[in-house]
Amino acid sequence: MNSNVPQKGRPFEEILKELDSFGKDDPKYKEAKTWSLVYYLNEEYTQFLNDAYSKYFSANGLNPTAFKSLKRLEKEVLRFTADLFHVDYEACGVMTSCGTESCMLAVKTYRDLGRSKGIKKPEMIIPETAHVAWDKGAEYFGVKIRRAPLDENWQVDVKAVEKMINKNTVMILGSAPEYPHGIIDPIEKLGKLAVAHKVPLHVDSCVGGYILPFMEMAGIDVPVWDFRVDGVTSISADIHKYGFAAKGASCILYRNIDYFKHQVFANQDWPGGVFASPAFLGTRPGGAYAAAWAAIQANGIEGYVALAKKTIEVSNLLKEEICKLGCFEIIGKPIVSLLAFRSTDKDVNIFAVGDVMEEKGWHIDRLQMPDALHAMVTAPHEKVIEAFIADLKDAVQTVREHPELAEEGQAATYGMISHIPLRGMVRKQVIDIFANSYKLNATEIDLSDSSAVAPGGGESEGEKKSLMDKIINWYVKKKS
Repeated sequence: MNSNVPQKGRPFEEILKELDSFGKDDPKYKEAKTWSLVYYLNEEYTQFLNDAYSKYFSANGLNPTAFKSLKRLEKEVLRFTADLFHVDYEACGVMTSCGTESCMLAVKTYRDLGRSKGIKKPEMIIPETAHVAWDKGAEYFGVKIRRAPLDENWQVDVKAVEKMINKNTVMILGSAPEYPHGIIDPIEKLGKLAVAHKVPLHVDSCVGGYILPFMEMAGIDVPVWDFRVDGVTSISADIHKYGFAAKGASCILYRNIDYFKHQVFANQDWPGGVFASPAFLGTRPGGAYAAAWAAIQANGIEGYVALAKKTIEVSNLLKEEICKLGCFEIIGKPIVSLLAFRSTDKDVNIFAVGDVMEEKGWHIDRLQMPDALHAMVTAPHEKVIEAFIADLKDAVQTVREHPELAEEGQAATYGMISHIPLRGMVRKQVIDIFANSYKLNATEIDLSDSSAVAPGGGESEGEKKSLMDKIINWYVKKKS
């Protein structure tokens, strides 16, 4: 019998207390010390979302004819989104579990639309900065990626995109904004290409969809990126990000049913009955619909506008303070609330700075090509800007005084892996480590060391580290 399962059931309170203890080493998002992953306003608001979610906790969106309440909630969320994105109610769409699902559904849709037109070897054109969900969708659905380079503004190069369009192109992609640096691609120019070549254009606004419209309402200059652009055929947007709904809740909208119908799956011959599904999930948790609807009702237009305005103020302040330190620069000119900064000082290793900041309790993401640190700003970060900059200044001083930090910990791993030219070997090693972390006897995932498997996993120490050692040793010898 599994030792993790008690012979007799335990008291609720005891179980909940233990659950609380499991999170002691998680990022301190309630203290605004995370710069990604979590969109948290305050405890009162979170409890409100919990209450809304729990009212439909057991409701199942699998069959829209059964829980009519969920169909109503979903439709109202989508109508709100359609209004924001300037498309009429001829539009079609669904709520999904996350941005990755929304993006992958678009890949499936345009692949099948292409098939209906006789395209047997589908290709899609995406920017170098496109979210990895698009690579995942391409791999899952057998669509070849043609990756367009960036221009001097860190936007996708429209001329390069045009040269890549051919008879097998089933879609092109623009981001509003892209995740790594917060840059909005030139959607209007891409729209003209899409119209001229009669190719669908999807806008990935999973991050920006529920802040860009409110920035515009607040009087902030925002380029046109939505359905107002002729040629845009679909948009994905995560309401569990800057819409401050509960996870997981995203939306994908198509301009009309001619596109959307290629997303729908149907099987008319199943013994269990005629079956149809509009998205990946079968069972679709009703609580996510209810919490998304509740978030919209609670914030309203004025609340979202105020949040957007405050978020951009905080983001701009953060960028100014980072640049004042004199050893960093912001990548590109992001106008939204995502930013990346890199070192301009050879004595300040950006990944070592990241390690020191993590030791100080900050959760901050690393980027590569170029090496940088990343921040996704929310309004509650206002209260920690001063502390963050003070710690960042201290981290810079620590890294200058201890150059050996660049050769230790995650700094060494990220610094080495991001510059090794044999990307296929790196990919294999990452898959090995990641897969090993899901063994039932694994401890925790650590991308810097493939020994993240508990003793007794069947591998010797030599087997565990051999590939990473080979990659790094080969690269070091080659450089020397």
